[in-house]
Amino acid sequence: MPSDRVRLLFVCLGNICRSPLAAAVFAHCAAARGVSDRFEVESCGTGDWHVGGPADPRTIAVASRHGVAMTHQARQLTPARDVGRFALILAMDARNRRDLLALGAPANSVRLIREFDPAFATALTAPDVPDPYSSPDQAFEDVFQMLIPACQGLIDEMLPGAPV
Repeated sequence: MPSDRVRLLFVCLGNICRSPLAAAVFAHCAAARGVSDRFEVESCGTGDWHVGGPADPRTIAVASRHGVAMTHQARQLTPARDVGRFALILAMDARNRRDLLALGAPANSVRLIREFDPAFATALTAPDVPDPYSSPDQAFEDVFQMLIPACQGLIDEMLPGAPV
């Protein structure tokens, strides 16, 4: 793997809904723009409830409806291994961000994913990506729609001038 690849880690609570979808959406957006070779993308959760399992079926369904490829096996954050390995750790919500910081992730490498959504460029705080796990199926579509501009904005920030 080329050393000039930017390593990104998407993090949520259980690693079956938001973070695997964010990683898949990001990879899809990067591929569509011809820059996927510039990134290494992974996801994990701060909790261990789903380790080894697949993404939530509703996550897989929403990705599939939008033509986003998704292969996933849930894993938990391993601070000793993960914290220093990624250029950016992208938390889905403020709670995930607090948990990451408490686990030793450097504040300058932990960001909320929606900070990259151009709609929130001038906001003091980016909104969370809400956890759809206990919500109706529509919540998964809503999360997908939140992730598209955030992932596009992340590519724009990481690779200024990348093809659109």
